[in-house]
Amino acid sequence: MNLLSACLITFNEEDNLPRVLNSVQDVADEIVIVDRGSKDRTTEIAREHGAKVVTRAWTNFAEQKNAAAAAASHDWILSLDADEELSPELRNALLEWKKKQPESSVYEFARRTWYLGAWVKHTGWYPDFQRRLFRRDGALFSGIIHESLRFEGKPGRLAGDLLHYTVRSFEEHEQKVESYATLAAQQMFMAGKRDWRAAMWLATPWSFFHNFVLGLGFLDGHRGWLISRMAARGTWLKFKKLGKLLEAERHASEVKAP
Repeated sequence: MNLLSACLITFNEEDNLPRVLNSVQDVADEIVIVDRGSKDRTTEIAREHGAKVVTRAWTNFAEQKNAAAAAASHDWILSLDADEELSPELRNALLEWKKKQPESSVYEFARRTWYLGAWVKHTGWYPDFQRRLFRRDGALFSGIIHESLRFEGKPGRLAGDLLHYTVRSFEEHEQKVESYATLAAQQMFMAGKRDWRAAMWLATPWSFFHNFVLGLGFLDGHRGWLISRMAARGTWLKFKKLGKLLEAERHASEVKAP
């Protein structure tokens, strides 16, 4: 039997947390939550579901998730976000997997997203395979934004969907795009990326075309159009914000120059 620790990171997730915790009750042998200092009932709800709660000051998504895995008692980690939920099919697949000898150190499964009243079936948002089941001694999260597992070898795959309840309104979507663009710009700046003008003008329309046309976003109707438009806006914003960081850097250099 493969013992499994479900690990989550949280901040003010009292609305989402009961759903995801209920979905892992019969699957996880342990629940570990790393919380960044929630002001609502997040930690209380977590403890009501038998979770181990660790408070950790925020650094970035990857480090928070690695801290959750490090705090777990078992080697196999199921990493979930608070706004996600295991579908019945994925729950059954995980229960069957627990009975077998693992063939991979990392497993992935499709993620299906609920957006403005319906499940998104295309637009680059589905199947959106997520690598969330792994042995903690063979994989590590990396990246400031859109963190991903770094590991060697080929991942296995389980049937079923990870259900994702991403945003509750278009305004919330706009706020997330703005926030992620800021983080993405900071990451590019720290990585030494300096060419931003051409990228801003070329990558923005390509982003829309990639999602709405190549990603079949038009089949998702107005939701596909909104998602594609906001993806393009996010691309525009991250390069624009990178340009501002570079401008501030140049200004600082000029001030220091004799």
